[in-house]
Amino acid sequence: MRILQSAASPFASAVRLLPVAALLALLAAPQAALAHQGDEPQPEAPFSISVNADSAQAVDEIFQAFDSARSPGCAVGVARNGETLVEAAYGMADLEFRVANEPGTIFEAGSVSKQFAAAAVVLLALDGELSLDDDIRDYIPEVPDYGETITIRHLLNHTSGLRDWGSVAGISGWGRSARSHNHDHALEIISRQSALNYPPGERYSYTNSGYNLLAILVDRVSGTSFAEFSRERLFEPLGLEDTQWRDDYRRVVPGRASAYSPSGHGFRINRPIEDVHGNGGLLTTVSDLLRWNEHLRQGTLGQQFMTEMHHRGVLNNGEQIHYASGLQFGSQNGVDRISHTGATSGYRAYLALFPDEALSVAVLCNVTSASPGGLGGGVSAIFLPEPPPEPAEEPADEDEPEGEEEEEEITFDPTPAEMEAYEGFYHSPDAETTVQVVVEEGDLVILRRPSSRFQLSPGDDLDHFGSSLGAIQFIREGGETGPVREFSLSQGRVHDIRFYRVQAEEGAVPGF
Repeated sequence: MRILQSAASPFASAVRLLPVAALLALLAAPQAALAHQGDEPQPEAPFSISVNADSAQAVDEIFQAFDSARSPGCAVGVARNGETLVEAAYGMADLEFRVANEPGTIFEAGSVSKQFAAAAVVLLALDGELSLDDDIRDYIPEVPDYGETITIRHLLNHTSGLRDWGSVAGISGWGRSARSHNHDHALEIISRQSALNYPPGERYSYTNSGYNLLAILVDRVSGTSFAEFSRERLFEPLGLEDTQWRDDYRRVVPGRASAYSPSGHGFRINRPIEDVHGNGGLLTTVSDLLRWNEHLRQGTLGQQFMTEMHHRGVLNNGEQIHYASGLQFGSQNGVDRISHTGATSGYRAYLALFPDEALSVAVLCNVTSASPGGLGGGVSAIFLPEPPPEPAEEPADEDEPEGEEEEEEITFDPTPAEMEAYEGFYHSPDAETTVQVVVEEGDLVILRRPSSRFQLSPGDDLDHFGSSLGAIQFIREGGETGPVREFSLSQGRVHDIRFYRVQAEEGAVPGF
């Protein structure tokens, strides 16, 4: 791990030297770094530099598995009251050229990026250019009219019901890691979806589609690119000098870490090959993320900006959800936490703000085996108060009946004749793909060109199957005994996408 000798203040370019005693205490633990920054302008709890040799060593221990010249790794930053306590790095940024990660290494932030896209839209709302309660179709009419209004706020808090475009692309066999997509591709996939996952505002369901639409929205409303708008209104004014959008994945970015996945006894490169951004795609450093968190904590961009960023979604039934504008509300050790994790290709990210403790934690990694929530939560625990004692376990209800036997699960076991009834070609206009259902050696299988094969496992009811592609339900004409006419596919971010049976003899088998 490299040592960072100094770091820029979030609110001043000059770096002040640490008191000698504090510096010596910190350097007693190698591989840690700390910088003294500007005074806190608002009343807070008494400030002291809480990092010491023990806490720095505890941070090192969390990242011990990544502290190798033969492995990718991570960078971590911790700040309290705007004072950087720890900035450290572990492992390699580039295995081919043997470049080590440093605290200033640029990583991709995955879905931690979403709060920056949300911030750009909130700024436009404060400019009077739009309202967060506007219909997204007022600005992006390519979004289908589903008969119910999808607002910008629905997009911000994942209650729009829109299918995740990347998941739809994956169903077709051309997912985000298999083809270079840009915003035109994402919008085209969104525009051809014939249905929503659920009515807008009915529930929370994470979908990248909303945040790609927000980036497109900024393009159209601002009259400049989303990347340029972000640079002019967010990155430069707030001193985020090493932050930019990955709007061209081929662009050379000095100081950027490559990304990897474990493979056999080594690693393979796993970097994004797409230009879509807003949902992810933020290139940044741990110090810039800490600086951003401090601006959020202090309300640099104004109270109304903060109010909108922290406006948690409310469902149609009045229930408030945990998600706001690219920010998730929760707690750790009994302390309120505003955070997000991220994962794109081989990059992993974690950013958390604990407002009551004036504590920020940022973790950026370049390997899929890094658990951002686990690493970030572990680092946070070092600097948070001890968690409150867990409540005593409630005694069992004496009136609760004992010894009841669980019902035996009934699994649908189709006969060979029943399986043959499912055979045929099925086409989905929404996914723009055709598959073939066949019986192979007694198993029902879905084939997708050129070589994908998905075995179907019988479910607990007639016509229901499971598969690695998702849950499958075949739908018949005229009830349970009628001919099979289509099937419904559902997975995490795509619900009930339909594949309709087509007749091979009519030459209506697209893709086959």
